[in-house]
Amino acid sequence: MQQRPAAPGSPKSELAAALAACRSALIASGAFSAVSNVLMLTGSIFMLEIYDRVLPSRSVPTLIGLCVIAAFLFGMLAIIDIIRSRIMVRIGASLDEALSGRVYETLVKIPLRAGNRSDGLQPLRDLDNVRSFLSGSGPIAFFDLPWLPIYIAICFVFFHFWIGMAALFGAILLITLTVLTEVWTKKPMMDASQAALARNGLAEISIRNAEAISAMGMLGRIAARWAEANRRYMSSHRKSSDVSGGLGALSKSLRMMIQSGVLAVGAWLVINQQASAGIIIAGSILSARALAPVDLAIANWKGFQAARQSWERLNRLLSMFPAQKDVLPLQAPKASLAVENVAAAPPGVQKVIVQDVSFVLRAGNGLGIIGPSASGKSSLARLIVGLWQPVRGHVRLDGAALDQWNPEALGKHVGYLPQNVELLAGTVAQNISRFEREPSPEAIISAAKTAGVHDLIVKLPEGYDTDVGEQGSALSAGQAQRIALARALYGDPFLVVLDEPNSNLDYEGDEALARAVMSVRKRGGIAVIVAHRPSALEAVDLILVMGGGRMQHPVGPKDQVLAKVLQRPAAQAQPQAAPAAPQPLQVVPGRAPA
Repeated sequence: MQQRPAAPGSPKSELAAALAACRSALIASGAFSAVSNVLMLTGSIFMLEIYDRVLPSRSVPTLIGLCVIAAFLFGMLAIIDIIRSRIMVRIGASLDEALSGRVYETLVKIPLRAGNRSDGLQPLRDLDNVRSFLSGSGPIAFFDLPWLPIYIAICFVFFHFWIGMAALFGAILLITLTVLTEVWTKKPMMDASQAALARNGLAEISIRNAEAISAMGMLGRIAARWAEANRRYMSSHRKSSDVSGGLGALSKSLRMMIQSGVLAVGAWLVINQQASAGIIIAGSILSARALAPVDLAIANWKGFQAARQSWERLNRLLSMFPAQKDVLPLQAPKASLAVENVAAAPPGVQKVIVQDVSFVLRAGNGLGIIGPSASGKSSLARLIVGLWQPVRGHVRLDGAALDQWNPEALGKHVGYLPQNVELLAGTVAQNISRFEREPSPEAIISAAKTAGVHDLIVKLPEGYDTDVGEQGSALSAGQAQRIALARALYGDPFLVVLDEPNSNLDYEGDEALARAVMSVRKRGGIAVIVAHRPSALEAVDLILVMGGGRMQHPVGPKDQVLAKVLQRPAAQAQPQAAPAAPQPLQVVPGRAPA
């Protein structure tokens, strides 16, 4: 079945649902925490028995028996804590397994729907933050916190009122410190997170533009900008670390002070013959254990804050790109492409740059889209293949709007060659087959031959098994463009959209491109070519002229449209009629953004 976006207003976020799926594991961890906290009483009871039973009686067998029992209980405590820790690690892994695919999908969709982000990998880091927190000691501290009043109650009931009061006073102090930690660290942590996004975004941009930065001597200036962004990040990070570290150190000192205070209270009670000597040590150990979860929570508060911010960002991100619901699969398109009065704006931008474009193509048509730079040609191509969502209007294949298709299912019927060609790390065959798990060798070779690149591929060091390198770095620009053309033709898609497909091609490549476009038309497909160079239009039969984001001439036969364009005054249009001249077609110069 195909997928349709889930309805908004879901009562439970995907993160909460993924965590709820681990409910039984969380309950088990809570149960193990209960047993662990009961076993934590071993030290206090052992010391109480030593002072009140063994020392007065001087009984070695009693001492040995108590030591054996204590060793057994401490061993059980270690085993339970190990199991509890492993459960939490697996809860984190389960959450990652449930959401990592969704997070990756949204990572790819963000530039197509919401524009560029300052740090494109932040969603993955957010998921890592949440998983790391769940797998660490932070959640264990929160599991142990409910036992604090129980320990204090034991101090009141089984030891002495003043022992309980000392422990209660210490608990109130540490809880107050925990609240202050939340208040004082929230803003510095948010500032540090925003500064990190800006710094990492600048680093990514620098990597993508390394050649231009180095060649034009901009490295020092860009490095200065990065250093300033890094200083802002380090300043925010230092503030948050100073606050959380200072409060952590204060909580540790307070806990030790409280433990010593309980010892002093116990000694005062013994001096006044209101308690036995064992209460001094037992009460001190128990009160320290009662306050330990609060101390641990404060120590992990920075990680908790980071995980909470990551949780909120992931929730917002996943709600922007809801999961798909099952819909009825549609038949493979084979008749028409209709563009109905579409208008579009770039992702994350309000200004409409393509508007009022309408045309219909039938099986076997080839459409050339021409116009000056920034006329909206590439934007229209992105609309046609479904990369951009129309602000109004529809793009339809055989009458069905593109948003009625599951993207994976639609992709099988679409071939797309973007203006900026980038191959993925892998072999030539993998790139041509679009990384199918079990591609057909015949289909790979057929696509390569249709693109006229088979002979070029077999001359590579390892033929179709040649690794193209990261972003196709092992190939020339022309080789990468022709392999990307074969990728667009793989599987004989019904709709093939090529944006400046011959920008890096020589004469031989131009001829191969023309044959490829004609082969699409002959088998009953539709080809759409965005072009500046006239040689790319050799195999099309229809022309659409764009200018200022609008249609400057209705779609019509190539010869008729080009003849009308060529008859325009030179001030309005300067087309190049000779196919051999590698000059761009200039139609209605404009400044509209593309």
